[in-house]
Amino acid sequence: MKLRQTHSIATAAVKAGFSVATGYRLAHEPMLPMQRDAPRGRRRADPIADIFENEIVPLLKASPGLRAVAIYEEMRRRHPNLDPGVRRTMERRIRSWRAVHGPEQEVIFRQAHEPGRMGLSDFTDMGDFAVAIAGEPLDHRLYHFRLIWSGFEHAHVILGGESYVALAEGLQNALWALGGAPGEHRSDSLSAAFRNLDAEARADLTTRYDALCEHYGMIPTRNNRGIAHENGGIESAHGHLKASIRDALLLRGSCNFDDLDAYRCFIEEIVARKNRRNAVRIDAERAALKPLPDRRTRDYEETIVTITSASGFTLRRVFYTVPSRLIGHRVRVRLYDDRIDLFLGGTFLLTLPRIRVASGVCGRRIDYRHVIHSLRRKPMALMRLSYRDQLFPRDAYRLMFERLTDAMPERNACRLMVELLSMAHERACEAELADLLAQDLEANRLPDINALRVRFAPDPAALPDVVVQLGPLSDYDALLMGEAA
Repeated sequence: MKLRQTHSIATAAVKAGFSVATGYRLAHEPMLPMQRDAPRGRRRADPIADIFENEIVPLLKASPGLRAVAIYEEMRRRHPNLDPGVRRTMERRIRSWRAVHGPEQEVIFRQAHEPGRMGLSDFTDMGDFAVAIAGEPLDHRLYHFRLIWSGFEHAHVILGGESYVALAEGLQNALWALGGAPGEHRSDSLSAAFRNLDAEARADLTTRYDALCEHYGMIPTRNNRGIAHENGGIESAHGHLKASIRDALLLRGSCNFDDLDAYRCFIEEIVARKNRRNAVRIDAERAALKPLPDRRTRDYEETIVTITSASGFTLRRVFYTVPSRLIGHRVRVRLYDDRIDLFLGGTFLLTLPRIRVASGVCGRRIDYRHVIHSLRRKPMALMRLSYRDQLFPRDAYRLMFERLTDAMPERNACRLMVELLSMAHERACEAELADLLAQDLEANRLPDINALRVRFAPDPAALPDVVVQLGPLSDYDALLMGEAA
């Protein structure tokens, strides 16, 4: 319009950047089409006009949380002749009504974070990934720690459920890998860790958690139970981490790992790659973290057990065998997430893998090496042994014992089986002997104990007794005098 004051319509239109025809149209009618044309009305009758105000709105007011699809199904039930195609129309109308007349919704307040102020912890289930260790499915979770400002992450494989032991071990691993501690540690309500605990046990767990945070100078905080967005800084990171793990497993081409350590290294490598992308911010936040204490604090539970005459103890409904020399002793047990350490006083004895069983079920962790010496003196005890199936270290031994009991008297079968187990222990040939037994099973023949003794010779009991004769000291004097001369 400004160019039109000094130029013709055609020239002004060209200078303004549109066609000459549009210039002549605007000269005669300066209003835009949307301002000139009347709003388009309905082209068909409103299909829910009769029921929306009279029936749907009262339902929305009486039950604000009612879903639109439930209202649609109720209207179809009340009015069988209602066209099924009105569902989307009804959902849009309900959404528009709620935007104007509905209840107020909860507001998410975005937070401004400072470096070194907050770290978050949570557990995430990994059951959908079908990870296996040596062909056996691995039931596990990931403990996940994250700094909210820089995005530093740490993940630790947890074999049991959510517990204080898992939290303490994973959190301390994360802090020592980071090299500092934030001012505040945020977790969820820890409801899974409190499950099935009485009031005294819950109070003890809370006290230990507070002491853990105090040891590192962190303020413990929790989000409200059932409100996940209060822990959104870690909940969202779960999805990104699990997506990276899923992609890495697909690129790897297999979800099976040789052992647990290999799988843990796989997870650590993925997390390390994510941290390298945020290396600049992580280094900047490290300067704002609190220094670590001189040592770690307890990340285990401790209890005292008595070794019974069965050369074992029962803990958390699981029977563990130990060397028989400990029978009658009271042993201190430290329970970690994936192992059990045994101490006699202050002396470390051994480490056992921790076994978990479902509620109401009893389990066993049997090591035949702990009882084989006594079983050799009483081989018939094997026949009715309560944990006989768990005693055999491999399936080949169990299947061979079944074959022996079918082929010979019980006494002979037990004696031969005990000899095989003793040979596997004393001559350190458990795996190789199992392969030979598997071959005998396939060939439908019994093992030749004499041939096996020769194959895995020498027998430690048959080693020669070497006697060393010490010479008189006068011979040394003569030797020294000769050298001096």
